[in-house]
Amino acid sequence: MLHPFYVRDAIIAGSTGRIVMILLIYGGPFIRLPNIDVISILGSLATTNKQAAVTLGGAIHFTMGIVFALIYALLWSLGIGSATWWWGLIFGAIHGTLVLLLLALIILLYPRLSRMVGRPLMIGSGATASGTAEPRLPQMVGKPLMMVTVLINHMVFGLVVALVYTAQR
Repeated sequence: MLHPFYVRDAIIAGSTGRIVMILLIYGGPFIRLPNIDVISILGSLATTNKQAAVTLGGAIHFTMGIVFALIYALLWSLGIGSATWWWGLIFGAIHGTLVLLLLALIILLYPRLSRMVGRPLMIGSGATASGTAEPRLPQMVGKPLMMVTVLINHMVFGLVVALVYTAQR
């Protein structure tokens, strides 16, 4: 069954969800969650300049929050789930799982991320016997607490998007 698709409400929900998610990401270390500098990670895909990476990463993350909220709302309008807290958590868990898989792939494809704005994240020296640089996954990727943190962050995003999207109507 088709339901109405509200673009404005999805944009508001995505913006709100992204703000709550950022608060959780950067406030996480206060509750003993790993520090995941997602803004710098995203910006580092395009530039090595730290300030530019932060600016660009913030813009990318903000835009992605809106785009994913639009995708959630479109799926709900097509009858795939509904804009409820439960479906928000489910969509967020799926979203978080895809982010974890994509993060591992991006880090392998973009060795520059290994330096992550001046912080070494490589496991070991990152050099082969021949002396050439070998990109490896950062120390945090694959660790259970980091993976759980990414899932929780995205589940919170999905929850907030569902609740705000529903409250707008």
